[in-house]
Amino acid sequence: MKSLLALLALVALPVMAAEPTLYGRYEYIALPEIGGEVLKAKMDTGALTASLSAKDIETFTRDGENWVRFRLATKDAGNKVYEHKIARISKIKSRSDEEDEGDSTEVAKRPVVDLELCLGNVKRTVEVNLTDRSNFNYPLLIGAKALREFGAAVNPARRFTADKPDC
Repeated sequence: MKSLLALLALVALPVMAAEPTLYGRYEYIALPEIGGEVLKAKMDTGALTASLSAKDIETFTRDGENWVRFRLATKDAGNKVYEHKIARISKIKSRSDEEDEGDSTEVAKRPVVDLELCLGNVKRTVEVNLTDRSNFNYPLLIGAKALREFGAAVNPARRFTADKPDC
């Protein structure tokens, strides 16, 4: 009987996991290292990494390390050039729509930088790949890795649930 009571006591212990913060499908995110820009972001659990809309992307070497130079590719962006150390190069596979080629895939290489993001009053450094997203409605895509960093869950029925960024 004692072992049964001990087992029941173990099963009844509360789980002490932190509850995720619930965000909407779209949120405002500030980029403190990119001139404090505030962008509309799409919270996308189907994407793995975060992506920032950039143009004139150019990699170069500084003091033996790989760096990237770019401009924001957003409708209100000026001509300011940003430089950031490259964390890694990601390989993004996209399937070709050509029927003749069957299941062929194209691999795009994108520079990835560690970038500080501010969501509501939470600031985290996350990996962000740079690519031209100017044809998309949202210049910043927040993928599953970044969502985990923020301890976030997404309610796709909600929009802009976090306060304006204040980090």
